[in-house]
Amino acid sequence: MLAYLQQRGAAVIDADKLAHQALAPGGAAYAAVVATFGPAIVAADGTINRQALGGIVFADAAQLAQLEAIVHPAVFELAQQELATTTAPVVVIEAIKLLESGRLLRLCDEVWVVVADEATQLQRLMQRRGMSEAEARQRMAAQSSQAEKIKHATRIIENNGDWRALYAQLDAIWNELMTAT
Repeated sequence: MLAYLQQRGAAVIDADKLAHQALAPGGAAYAAVVATFGPAIVAADGTINRQALGGIVFADAAQLAQLEAIVHPAVFELAQQELATTTAPVVVIEAIKLLESGRLLRLCDEVWVVVADEATQLQRLMQRRGMSEAEARQRMAAQSSQAEKIKHATRIIENNGDWRALYAQLDAIWNELMTAT
């Protein structure tokens, strides 16, 4: 979806990539995350082993909240830096935790929520991230529900079908936005 919007002319900010940047050695959140979660999350090459960290935080909501309290401010700062350098007519921030973080939400004029049924979400996590069903369900449970996200949505994009149906929705939104600017 991001690549498609980028092809249409949008600037894209991927909060997950920014989180990777913040968690990289020397990144804004690296030292605090290692200090909080211990040396067991550090791989031999000095990077944070995201699988090990995920095993800790997705099993305990308090630990996840602690991680987010460290990482979200760093991601917000990096997103602001990227926003400051773009001249694109539309900027898309993809952030699974956009609503929960509050900070990134302040940067948005609209909130687009992409919805899919639970079976589709589960299948995609297992296929794209190589997760077991239990791991995928644990990740899904760590997020706010789709119903909660929809409450805050400016636009709802249904993504149970194939890419053609998704792109048709995106084209309609894009055309509307370009007409309005």
